[in-house]
Amino acid sequence: MASTRLLTKTLTALFLLAALFAPSALAAESISPAKPLGGEKTKTTTATSGSTRTSGTSKEVLSVSTLKPGNGQTVSGSVAWEVAVGAGSPTKVEFAVDGAVIFTDTTAPYGGSLDTTKLANGKHTLTATASGSRGVKATTQVSVKVENAPPAPQPEPEPEPMPETGSGQPLYWGATIGSQLTGGQAPWDMTAVTKFEEETNKKVSLVQFFMPFANCASNPCSYYPFPKTPLENVRLHGALPVLSWSSASIPSSINESNYQLSDVINGTYDSYIRSFATAAKAWGHPFFLRFNWEMNGNWFSWSEGVNGNRAGEYVAAWRHVHDIFTEVGATNATWVWCPNVDPTNGLQNLTSLYPGNAYVDWTALDGYNWGTNPVKPGGWKTFDQTYKSTYSNIVSNIAPSKPMLIGEVASSEYGGSKAAWIKEMLYKLPRDYPAIRGLLWFDHFSDNMDWPIETSSSSIAAFAEGIQDPHYVGNSFTSLAASTIQPLS
Repeated sequence: MASTRLLTKTLTALFLLAALFAPSALAAESISPAKPLGGEKTKTTTATSGSTRTSGTSKEVLSVSTLKPGNGQTVSGSVAWEVAVGAGSPTKVEFAVDGAVIFTDTTAPYGGSLDTTKLANGKHTLTATASGSRGVKATTQVSVKVENAPPAPQPEPEPEPMPETGSGQPLYWGATIGSQLTGGQAPWDMTAVTKFEEETNKKVSLVQFFMPFANCASNPCSYYPFPKTPLENVRLHGALPVLSWSSASIPSSINESNYQLSDVINGTYDSYIRSFATAAKAWGHPFFLRFNWEMNGNWFSWSEGVNGNRAGEYVAAWRHVHDIFTEVGATNATWVWCPNVDPTNGLQNLTSLYPGNAYVDWTALDGYNWGTNPVKPGGWKTFDQTYKSTYSNIVSNIAPSKPMLIGEVASSEYGGSKAAWIKEMLYKLPRDYPAIRGLLWFDHFSDNMDWPIETSSSSIAAFAEGIQDPHYVGNSFTSLAASTIQPLS
């Protein structure tokens, strides 16, 4: 994803979480419950909703309650969101919609303005979490119903005719789907997939989700097992799972001294990786494994030059993990190497980060049009301006024989027409980018950005229209053989 996601990029919010039932999050992504490694015991913390008082092992006590809006209230437009602190002195209060933090306040009175026009109509959960100086937290939660009138239709300029550049190639397509549609994230909540398909009027053939090695919210860390249930949910839907797996822990940080690339290379996590790979083999169905993505940036703990990682260690760590999968016979994993787009050549050189053709099945790219969104006003960029140069470098110089996925892509509404941006992307991909054989839209509120297509009716309509192109293939892959996934022909 783009460079500011600290998962949550928010990943990696994209890494905020709650390791309850099925969903936890890496970068605000949902992941399955973790287990202790080697029989370790996991600490648990309990809390109640509403006006909440929480205390830990220290003597610090916090108590918070929601002042506005009221529980069950119907809201529209911009509304005040305020909480009251009944006890204690929090260092910050985080305000989250459906589990995704949208703003933080560090001074009393605690609150801000919630723009409900960026949310889909329907029920949403608002959670405010106060954090104390000694690690104590207290939460207050209300449910509201968003009910905004549809925006007045804006006249769309007549698009210039797009030149035909060939018949095009068929593509798998799908999305990373957040909780804004149903309150649950795919693939734990497959009704979120169904809702997305209702909007787009087409069945997906790819569903992506995220998972790190471990959850270190408590001591000792617990380790996430092979996610058989969500993978099976996707397969039974007829789609192919895309698992983005990272050699990191949550809560995520750029500095994770126990999760350096050298730890992977030296075998610290061999027993965990081997158990994961063995379970993958036992499941026996094909899936894309996108390991340690966006490595050419400096925002994830597995990149060289950060977290104590040295030159050459990214490739060595990748090969070490791949070799373990090969040793146990987990050939149903299709390995996806996915850097971030680099249109200005400001990131790390990709050549030294490529593990080699024997260790990579597909390449991929992540890239976003940040537009003029005040969260990160990077300037409005077309799809070509975002992707073309890095795409050309990979297909011409680094891995010309490999098919490519778009691992994460989305556009802001700020600075231009998001609908027109989507329409152009969906037209160009099968015609102007012949190596790209799969597309994953990032339909998730992350980094406080307006990525989902649900930010406007025109964006939904543009996506639904463009994805009807027969080059984008729907779900018919339940019985695909357990081997490397091949491009569609």
